[in-house]
Amino acid sequence: MPRRALSLALILTALPALAHNDGHGGVQNPEVMARMTSMEHIGKATETLSDMARGKTPLHQARARMARDTIIREAGKIPGLFEHPATDPKSDSRLDIWLNWQDFETRAATLSEKAAALDFRDRAALRTTLGQLGSSCKSCHRNYRN
Repeated sequence: MPRRALSLALILTALPALAHNDGHGGVQNPEVMARMTSMEHIGKATETLSDMARGKTPLHQARARMARDTIIREAGKIPGLFEHPATDPKSDSRLDIWLNWQDFETRAATLSEKAAALDFRDRAALRTTLGQLGSSCKSCHRNYRN
């Protein structure tokens, strides 16, 4: 019986890593993988806040704060993650990032600012400020993502 429990524990421990690799479809370049992972963290945190804003899940102050802090932390990493024009066939990054580096850095800073300004005292405030954050994401994706 202990052997079975150990096997189950090993399988359960490995599942998140396996799911993570499948979600990025065979990305080989570790720099590109780091970018994608960071963007995935931002996306999941944004989804958590969006679910709260739409009433899909309860508005929970501590979870909202954690999601906001994740976005701020990951947004702060963006310039460093994109510093080198690393490529991978699975990457959605456009060359325009490095051709317009100053604008790209500014957009990353704006994302941090919009995240810091998130207001989750009630659903209406969260919807408004989350919309501003979403606009920031979309503007960067429109210009720098395939």
